[in-house]
Amino acid sequence: MGIYRKILVPIDGSPASNRGLAEAIALAKDQGASLRLVHVLEDTILGPGAEALVYLDNTVDLLSEAGRQVVARAEAAARESGLQSESRILERSGARAADAIVAEAKAWGADLIVLGTHGRRGAERLIMGSDAEEIVRTSPVPVLLVRMRG
Repeated sequence: MGIYRKILVPIDGSPASNRGLAEAIALAKDQGASLRLVHVLEDTILGPGAEALVYLDNTVDLLSEAGRQVVARAEAAARESGLQSESRILERSGARAADAIVAEAKAWGADLIVLGTHGRRGAERLIMGSDAEEIVRTSPVPVLLVRMRG
């Protein structure tokens, strides 16, 4: 058994996130570790103007479905590599994505967070520089940042 028994992987479906997932899968196989995939559902998508409220319920449903698809694809990638994984979709409720990820790592007892950097912007955004920096700053466990090649 390796030093990392429980590896938490934030995912958003972006190429950078997928690169982080691939690194986490390889590491989990090497370490004999459990993998937890975490997708943070963005709920602070409304811009100025009350008319946006009309679309909130439908938009949240669409984001939830997109999140489920991101998780399903990540679970399939883990399975194809011979790993079982568990996954969670976290709702932010106004908190930063970084806060939700660090809280999940603490609650689960993660030994490592593996994070692909340079995720998407806007409603599909999970991890950008500031969120990655915040995770590194506040995480109680080591954080492996996996950057896109290129």
